[in-house]
Amino acid sequence: MAATAALFIALAPSVQAVWPMPSEYHDGKIGVEIKRSGFMIKSNVTSSSVLNAAIERYQYLIEHEFFDSPYNFNEGALKTSGYIYSLQVDVQSAQDVLDLETDESYILEVPIEGKAALSAKTPFGAVRGLETFSQLIMANSGRKTIKNAPIRIVDAPKFTHRGILLDTSRNFYHVDSILRTLDAMSYNKLNVLHWHVVDAFSWPIESKVHPELTEKGTYSMDMRYSYQDVKKIINYAKNRAIRIMPEFNMPANTFVIGEAHPEIMSCLNKQPNWDKYAVEPPSGQLNIADPRAVSFAFDIITEYSRLFIDLGFHIGGNSINMDCWKEDPVIELYVRDHPGESVESLAVGWFMQMVGKLADMGKIPFLYEEPVLNFNYTSKNTTIMQAWVGEDSVGKLVDKGYRVIASPWNRYRLDCGHGSWLSNFEGSSWCDPYKGWQQIYSYDPLANITEPEKRKLVLGGEVALFSAQSDETTIDRYLWPRASAFAEIMWSGNFDPIMNATRDAAKVAPRLTDQRFRMVARGIMAEPLQPLWCIRYPEACAHPTAAS
Repeated sequence: MAATAALFIALAPSVQAVWPMPSEYHDGKIGVEIKRSGFMIKSNVTSSSVLNAAIERYQYLIEHEFFDSPYNFNEGALKTSGYIYSLQVDVQSAQDVLDLETDESYILEVPIEGKAALSAKTPFGAVRGLETFSQLIMANSGRKTIKNAPIRIVDAPKFTHRGILLDTSRNFYHVDSILRTLDAMSYNKLNVLHWHVVDAFSWPIESKVHPELTEKGTYSMDMRYSYQDVKKIINYAKNRAIRIMPEFNMPANTFVIGEAHPEIMSCLNKQPNWDKYAVEPPSGQLNIADPRAVSFAFDIITEYSRLFIDLGFHIGGNSINMDCWKEDPVIELYVRDHPGESVESLAVGWFMQMVGKLADMGKIPFLYEEPVLNFNYTSKNTTIMQAWVGEDSVGKLVDKGYRVIASPWNRYRLDCGHGSWLSNFEGSSWCDPYKGWQQIYSYDPLANITEPEKRKLVLGGEVALFSAQSDETTIDRYLWPRASAFAEIMWSGNFDPIMNATRDAAKVAPRLTDQRFRMVARGIMAEPLQPLWCIRYPEACAHPTAAS
């Protein structure tokens, strides 16, 4: 046992377990203690509702959290030589505008005695710094301590778009589950919840313009989001420096619209050979030759552009099945009567109209990659493309001048690895296998993009949780801590400038484990990564071949 303990000491991480890793981290060798009675977080402004809410939240967290790192199990009492009595938060601007350009940088300084200081340009940068400060604090011998003071952290995200896609159509998530996910995102400095609101399966959101969608498209009336629910989620997210970007996927994956409006649909629920018309059942696409379908889509964009205040608005564009349209008699007649037109040109025209409508609403359009890479659709460069089909899609899109969100399914699909959800099929799901955190952590969205101007076009990325085999009973463990691994790549990357090399996963694992245990302590049921023995003795469970 003594030999094992010595191994643990030798391999223990030498830096604080902050997640994600800050851009710059400088520390000393002195332990300090948080003053238990009277510790206060103060600010130079009181007019920011975001900052006020964050200070109240972290004041409570620091007072009540008593987190002890699992790899400190053999550690004795930390020698401390001073107290931290308060944290002073200073922001340059109290303006609470959260968008694609929001500054999230901060500087955090923890001395060996007295007052810690956090400075930021915006309240949202202060939110990030408060999370970092909370992670520095560890329980030790009945005290709350910070190791290795003095500490100076200069931090800012590498990418501006760091998101999670959550599908609420295949299976429903009650509001509390979404709010808990937003909490977990804030603990990992993620800043976008890409809300895949609807899909072929259900329409779980209130519509005041087309109430028949909700009446006929929800699984039940207690499985829908009211306007009030949406506004609550948006406000909750903003207080945690997170944007809510909606997606209303059109024209494919729209069977549920046909429940209320079959007259504007093509290939509606073709059975049993649904696979000829869709990537998954039930089939159905809006009829792109029918002016009523265009008018309906405009209604959806108009209504939900007003409800969702974020500038970003995603209109999908993936999983289009050409056979669905080519066999539709209305589309066949239209193409026959309009020489020079084709199904492909109709599809391009559809996206031109939808993007134009979003521009009229003052929104930034988001699209999946297929309209550009499959149909040669050329959009204004204000459109942001989401690359998901393959890792090389990122490079193809930036070569065309588009801003890009990287979401390659083979790295970032978190719902895969559970076999097929088709009831009579024993094979794998198309997106199997399960993606371990190491596979996520090793992916660099900028790989093979060498030109500086093109690298700037990669805004960030998203991990995706589509919900065919997930609901609120599984969401925590399917997302976390794998989404934490993604979060560090988006915030500071996986390159260690001191070692001039990509970080070794065995060295990363103790910090990620700490983050997992911290999240569990905060009510996020993140899945375990290793046996506890391995956690207590970092790197003792590294694979010999990989280590060599």
